[in-house]
Amino acid sequence: MGASLGQIDAYLREFLDEFYVESSANQALMLVDEPHLLDSEEANAYLGAVAEHLARCYKLPQPSWASGDARFLHRPFFPSGLESLKATLIVESPTAFRRRMIFVDANPLSRPRKTTRGFGS
Repeated sequence: MGASLGQIDAYLREFLDEFYVESSANQALMLVDEPHLLDSEEANAYLGAVAEHLARCYKLPQPSWASGDARFLHRPFFPSGLESLKATLIVESPTAFRRRMIFVDANPLSRPRKTTRGFGS
């Protein structure tokens, strides 16, 4: 399972690299299609959070699939795994992640090529 989650992480990084350089119209299209449900509840919820977070930040339509029951967790999940960071992550997690009980840092989708369009500009 760890290898498959690593592959999902690689696909997500590639998706974000493409997303950040696209026009608003293309960004909206990139969020429309629902990714297949995976064997990992955490991954399914994380992908829902990513779509919702990107839509919020870039003022795009919310993809309806991201609100499906399979895109939410019923118990807290801390991807970092570091007990000492839990309190900070609970406070910093963006809404799209926090409402799915996923606790991450304030900017969980940061990428080197990311532009600032949509984040206060």
